[in-house]
Amino acid sequence: MENVIELKHPLIEHKLAILRDKTTGTKKFRELVSEIAMFLCYEALADAKLTKTEIETPIEKMQTGTINEDDYAFIPILRAGMGMLDGVITVFPNAKIGHIGMYRDETTFEPHNYFFKVPKDIEKREVIIIDPMLATGGSAIDAIDLLKSKGVKKIKFLCIIAAPEGLKAVVEKHKDVKIYCAHIDKKLNKNKYIVPGLGDAGDRIFGTK
Repeated sequence: MENVIELKHPLIEHKLAILRDKTTGTKKFRELVSEIAMFLCYEALADAKLTKTEIETPIEKMQTGTINEDDYAFIPILRAGMGMLDGVITVFPNAKIGHIGMYRDETTFEPHNYFFKVPKDIEKREVIIIDPMLATGGSAIDAIDLLKSKGVKKIKFLCIIAAPEGLKAVVEKHKDVKIYCAHIDKKLNKNKYIVPGLGDAGDRIFGTK
């Protein structure tokens, strides 16, 4: 799956070890999710186009490059995706933010959409979807479908943990979407949770369990 980029780095592995630990508290969990989101954003923007700009340093004028942050929009999938937003905004403070609300049916495991609000001219922007977990891939596929129906041409997906089953599903449906993840785990269990995973990311971010 050439469009799947896994961040292989000792620092990421270290942070994931603490994130996965069931004894890690809410405050530390939130901080780590935000920090890993920064690394994912950094990697996802490696192909960003630079505009030639002249600036003046304390020494002399020079030609350099800048990114037009208005060309991008970041869209967390509610609610867990909000946990990654602070890290993304730290790296890219002027990017526009949208929201897609989804929840998973605990019986069928299918995603259901309940909220969709994105910046105007979304079709002119590169859109980066953020969600900590890519399990079955259902929510990711639905989010990408929604954005494409609005005319968005370039989409990337950022997650912290991904299951092979979810990656396969998204890649098969949307071959043009690059997926950036901090780690690809072993599999999904019978309840469609990622193994070994880190539990329910939303509950751990917001302290609801």
